[in-house]
Amino acid sequence: MKPALPAGRGGAARSAGQMAAAACLLLLLGAPLWLGWYEPGLFIYLNHSAAALPPPLWAGLSLLGNGWGLLALTSPLLVLAPRLMWAWLFAAPFAALFSRGIKVWLDSPRPAAVLSRDRFDLMGEVLYNQAFPSGHTLSAFAAASAIYLAARPLAGRWVHWLPGLFVLASGVGLSRVAVGAHWPADVWAGAALGLLAGALGHLLQQRVGPGWYRPQGAPQIGLALVLLLTLWQLASGTLDFEQNRPLQLLLMLPAAASLLAFAAQLWRERQALRDLH
Repeated sequence: MKPALPAGRGGAARSAGQMAAAACLLLLLGAPLWLGWYEPGLFIYLNHSAAALPPPLWAGLSLLGNGWGLLALTSPLLVLAPRLMWAWLFAAPFAALFSRGIKVWLDSPRPAAVLSRDRFDLMGEVLYNQAFPSGHTLSAFAAASAIYLAARPLAGRWVHWLPGLFVLASGVGLSRVAVGAHWPADVWAGAALGLLAGALGHLLQQRVGPGWYRPQGAPQIGLALVLLLTLWQLASGTLDFEQNRPLQLLLMLPAAASLLAFAAQLWRERQALRDLH
């Protein structure tokens, strides 16, 4: 049986409200972590346990919480399902506001500022402050929740696979502890705030019409230009960790293919318009 479709903006508001309530509950349940009841023991335990898996795995998962990594990963949606790609892009401003605003306001210490280097495994650049919340985790959960809310009414028999988005986002969060960049409390708060950002993004998306997603429209063309910049970033830079270079090159494939498919789609649209005249 297919899931019932939400009734317009009212249904979207209910879905977003449920996601926001889940975010608040998650924040409340994380209180023992913020109060430091389990630190640094929990961080050290998780960090050491993660060492059983290869470092490139954790580096790659972290990349999926990086904005450029997210753009490349979701680039096929530019052509296949633009509403779903824009779902997380509408959530992105809220995610950025929560992440940067709280980080700068609290300026809380990271593990490297509290623990000696011989007590935990650390990958990449040594960071000392602006720990809370985890920005990578927040971005991953914002994208997961926004896409989930936008896709759920349309997914049909695939609806049961949508929770996998949160499994992947959880992997991103765990990777931030594995690489030694964040406390579990940072990750927990990032997940909760990401859910809230996704809910707000979902509400914002309801205010744009179908024309927003037309291939010839300015938003889609602008997004294609952003994907071009993403290709350049993947090719020329090192995102988060040196171990990510092979994955960056791999992510260039769907991004480049999506841009070519979008160009073909745009050309067909223009040809159709010419034929009409």
